[in-house]
Order: sequence, then structure tokens, then C-alpha cells
Amino acid sequence: MRRHLATVAVLALLAGACGGAGPSQVPTPAASATPVATAAPPPADPLGPRPELKTPEPFTPPVPTSWQRPNGMIVWLLERHTLPVVAMQVVIPGAGSAGDAPDKGGLALTTANMLDEGAGTRGPLDIARDIDRLGATLATGAYTEYAFAQLTSLKKNLAPAAAILGDVLGKPKFSPVEWKRVHDLWENDLRARQSEPNAVAGVVSARQLFGSDPYGHPVNGTLKSAAKVSLDDVKTFYAQWWHPEAATVVVAGDITRAELDPLLDKAFAGWQPARTKKPPAAPTKSPSASAEAGRRVVVVDRPDAPQSVISVVRLGVAASSPEAPPLVRVNAALGGSFTSRLNQDLREEHGWSYGARSRFSFTRRPGMFAAEAAVHTEHTGEALKAMLVDIEELAKGGLTKEEVEKTRLLARGELVESFEAVEAAARRLARNAGVGLGPDHEAKASALLYGATKADLDKLAAEHIDVKNGIVVIVGPRAKLEPQLKAIGITKIEASGPEGD
Repeated sequence: MRRHLATVAVLALLAGACGGAGPSQVPTPAASATPVATAAPPPADPLGPRPELKTPEPFTPPVPTSWQRPNGMIVWLLERHTLPVVAMQVVIPGAGSAGDAPDKGGLALTTANMLDEGAGTRGPLDIARDIDRLGATLATGAYTEYAFAQLTSLKKNLAPAAAILGDVLGKPKFSPVEWKRVHDLWENDLRARQSEPNAVAGVVSARQLFGSDPYGHPVNGTLKSAAKVSLDDVKTFYAQWWHPEAATVVVAGDITRAELDPLLDKAFAGWQPARTKKPPAAPTKSPSASAEAGRRVVVVDRPDAPQSVISVVRLGVAASSPEAPPLVRVNAALGGSFTSRLNQDLREEHGWSYGARSRFSFTRRPGMFAAEAAVHTEHTGEALKAMLVDIEELAKGGLTKEEVEKTRLLARGELVESFEAVEAAARRLARNAGVGLGPDHEAKASALLYGATKADLDKLAAEHIDVKNGIVVIVGPRAKLEPQLKAIGITKIEASGPEGD
């Protein structure tokens, strides 16, 4: 009882000390008892105000020096002495897939692939082993317009590595045993390609756009064409095209002309000029792209595929066109970057795709413009409609002011990156040589790239990405696609096999 009374007394004293009125009374706070707190000003930056970033100056790529050697070979040299590395690209313009016989697609590529399957005194394993021991890389191949052999090496090992390259170029063995192995692998790759929807879409799109034109068949051919290519065909194609007077050698890295000329003399001594007439020039006529009025839709049926691949294509421009450089910026706004319209719409906003993109293939003659995306099958119709709307809006409305500036910076960054490393610089210059452009092309093109105004870009968009007469290729389950296509107004559908037939 005493403890209870003591506790009550203590509580009463505490209540009084706090201004309380007692256990049964609740005080009413005054309206102005507590002032409203105001946000404290941000602390001053100890480093001072941030400077405004200036727009980067235009980047003009360096121009390689060029000369012709006594054997007719053209040399482009871009000296880079920051690292002891040299990259070399031997380019044969005209020896790409556009030079294939009509019924022997893939001949150019498989000829290039056979060059390092035994050369001089070495077999294919000897070539790979010796290149690896030198810490170098060597590869051969072909694109639409040209074939190539490439070598990258430390400068101290360049002479022995270049000697191996010289054997590959001038003394290929063309062994029947290696040919059977390479041909079997080639056919296996072509069978596997039919299971790759993106590859199928590319093959069918080119066939639908260019038809029987040399641009219409894939670089690696088809199963039907591969069956017709023999080792004798390879030897004949090599004899026709692979000669020094037909070649441009692009070299970038830590080497001077005084060092390069004697090295080429020794390394390529066994690579002899042609005994017959000079190889014929690459064809220059325009490709016979489809000119049918109205948009066509072609479906390659893949039953039960969880994704569909959409490709919207039309004819593009030639690499030599003055419109090609600024079109890089138009493409960047549409689908050439992560923040482009197509990717932001189909991936970021709707979640229908992991990525959507667009591209121009700049070849000797007008190539292809393509917008592409792999989308969830159940959203194929919606995604196609959105792609066509995005393309149409850019073609009609042009670029925004923000896109004009963004694409200028993106194009500058891509150009700078392509000349940062000697391997990348050699590849870019080799591509120019392969499609008939000069050593100073990049310097001239950069002025067109940067100088294009919004009006220039809008005009190019209206002329070169309008796809109202384009071709739509979809690789996916036709039974599930037809209702979706009908819902967006597409009722006429053509069919194609996976190799464009």
C-alpha cells in the first residue's frame, strides 16, 4: 500500500514537472507552439560550380599513305607507333560472294577458307601452331564485295608471321583431304543455319529484295549451291582472283614504309602475278531489287517457335554515295543505338523484345536497309505494327532536335572508336578498299557526317527509310501469326523456305 501511494506521488510530480494537468487531462497544444521547419540549403560544393561541357570538336580520321608496288599491289599504310603491334589486311576487291557463279553461291568464301588449310611446306595444324607460337593471329574470309586475309602480330615477330601469310596467299595446297573436311563442315553449318531464325531472316530478306542478283544469295551460299561447288571450282576461282596486282594491302601499326617494303618483298616473293589477263572488274550495274508496288509480307513457318523474328527491308544506297555518311545518323536515331526509337518502343516500353535495331549495308552498289527484332510470338502483330509506325513517323516527321545532337555525338564516338586500335583501323580501311573507296574516304566522309543539318537528315529519312513499298519477312509459327497479322490489316501472306526458295 505504501509502495502504491509512493508511485502515484512520483507520477504526479513528473506530470507537474512536464506541465501536465494530471492523469485524466490531455493538454491541447497551441497552434503556434511548433514552428514549421524549412529545408536547409544544400551545402556548397567544395570544388566550386561544375563547368559546362563543350561540344566535342569534329574528329577527322587520319589518311593513310598509299603507293603502288612494282607487282601492281596497292599499299595503304597508317603509322601508329604507340604500341609495338602491326595489323595487316590483304584485300581482293571483287572476289567476294558477288563474284560467285549464279548456281555456286559460297564459292568465294570457301575459296578463302581453303587458303590456310595447308600452304607451302605446312599443313593446317602446322600453320595454326606456328602462328600461335608467334603470338599472332591469322584469318581468311570473304564478304559480299571482297575477300581478305588478315594478320596481326607483335612487331618483333612480324617477319616470320608475314612469311606464313605469304605462303597462305601464294602457295595454298588445296589438299583433297582438307577439302572434304572443309566441305563437310560447310554443309553442316548450312544445315545449322536453318535452325537460327535471325540468320534465316537475313537470308530470306536478301533473296526477296534482290532476287537472282548476286546480292540476293548469302555469302556462305545454300545447301543446294554447296553441293555444286567442287575443289576444281575453288582452284579456278583462286586462279582468277587471288593475285598481287588485284590486291590492296592495308597496314596499320608500328612500322614505316622503309621497313614495310622490304618485308613485303620477302614475305610475298612466292605470290606471283597472274599469267592470264587481269581479273575482271566487279559488276557495276544496279541490283535488281524488288520494285513491286505495295508492301509484301513473307512468312517462313517455324511451328511452335516461342519467338518470331521480324525483318523490314528496302533498297539502300551505295557506299560511295555522299548520302551514306549522314544516313549513319538517321539510322542511329531509328535503330542504331540502345536509346533509338525502335529499341525504346519494343523493348523498354512494351517488353516485347530483348532488342530491336536497324542498319544499312553500304556496298559497292546500293545495298539493303533493314529494321529487325526478335519478339515474343504472341505479340508479333503488335510489334510489327509498332515497328512500321516508328519507321513511318521518322520518315515523315524527321528527327527531333535532341536526336540531331545525340546522333552527331554517337557517330563521332563510333568513328573515334574504329580508329583507336590498329586492328580496328585496318579492318575499317580494308572495308573501304574492298567496296571501291579511296584511302581518304573517311576524312571526306567525316565532314558530311558532322555537317548534316536537321533539314538534311529529315530529307534523307524521307527518301531512304520509307518502307511503304518495302518487304516484311517474319520467321515464326504461321498458324499463330496469321490471326495477329489479320488484326493489323495484313491479309495477303507469301511463304518461303529457310534458304529463300
